[in-house]
Amino acid sequence: MGRRSRKRSADSSTRAERDAARRERADADAGAGAGRPRPRPGRPSASERPPAPWGSFPLSELIIFIGIVVILWGMIGGGDRAGVRVAAGLVLASLGGGELALREHLAGFRSHSALLAGVSAFVVVTALVLGAGSLEVWLVLLIGVVVFAGAFYGFRELFKRRSGGLGFR
Repeated sequence: MGRRSRKRSADSSTRAERDAARRERADADAGAGAGRPRPRPGRPSASERPPAPWGSFPLSELIIFIGIVVILWGMIGGGDRAGVRVAAGLVLASLGGGELALREHLAGFRSHSALLAGVSAFVVVTALVLGAGSLEVWLVLLIGVVVFAGAFYGFRELFKRRSGGLGFR
C-alpha cells in the first residue's frame, strides 16, 4: 500500500506539541477531581455503600475469612469430622456474604434479588424436607420454584422502592 497524504490543519503544530497540550488538559481535569477516577454514570460509588450497623469493624469480612479457613481445615485435615468442618465453613462464609448482600439490597445500593430469592427457596425446601419427611421430588421442586419466583418478585419490588425506581444497579 502506498502512503496516503493527510490534510494538514491550519496551525502547524507538531505532534509533540499537540500531545503536550493534551496531557496538560488531562492533568487539569484530574486536578479538579483530586486524582480520583470518575464514577461511571448510573453506578453508585464505593463511598455510597451502606454502612454496617457495627461501624467500621470488618465483621462480615472476618466471618467469611473464618469460614474459608474452616473449609480448608476440613479439606486438608481430613478425619471423621471433615465433612462437618466443611459444612460449618460453608455456613459461615454464606452468612457473611448473605449479610452484605442483604444490607446492600435493602439500602438500594445494588440489587441482589436473585441471590436472596435463591436463599429463601433453599431455606423453605430444606425445612420441608427435614420437617415433613418423605415428599415427592417433583413437589419439592415445584414448591422451590414457586418460592423463588415469589421471593424474586418481592425483592425486586423492594429494591425498586429503595433505589428510587431502578430495577437493578
